[in-house]
Amino acid sequence: MAISDFDISSALSAYLQRYPNEAALLSEPVHLLSQGGNFASRRNFRMHVTVGALLVRGGAEVLLVEHLAYGIVLQPGGHLEPTDTTLINAAVRELTEETGIDAAEVVPASQTPVYIEYGKVPARPQKGEPEHYHLDIGFACVTDADVGRIQESEVRGAAWYRLADAERLVGHRIARAVPAGIG
Repeated sequence: MAISDFDISSALSAYLQRYPNEAALLSEPVHLLSQGGNFASRRNFRMHVTVGALLVRGGAEVLLVEHLAYGIVLQPGGHLEPTDTTLINAAVRELTEETGIDAAEVVPASQTPVYIEYGKVPARPQKGEPEHYHLDIGFACVTDADVGRIQESEVRGAAWYRLADAERLVGHRIARAVPAGIG
């Protein structure tokens, strides 16, 4: 069964129970989800969900990719597909697609997201997308594996970063991945 607005709302509620101080930052997505509207669909331009994976190796490194479309370094992730059945499995799918790491070597650290961010995304006319909003839901995972064949249509490269470097590049969400990834 495809990911529903209920699944998204449940993940957001579990996240806000863990991080109640972020309720004001996420009030708009909470409101939108209460109205319904197939937010798993990439064609919903009021808001749609993307997923990310903060992959930790050895409790000391985080995997980041150089994203082609945005030209920045960030965690692996992307849009939901109609065949995705859970948010965490969608995050692992995106991770393995972009980095070539075998999904069997990726272990989710928690079923609760370690970050959720809501933000405006610039228009991408070549994809027929106006400016719109993403609700990015991220999960912590662990592995002992190394990068495989990257998805060159999506990413320019993938590399392991020391925690301090990864946090400087991507932001505070990295700090939440590490305790989840080693706990």
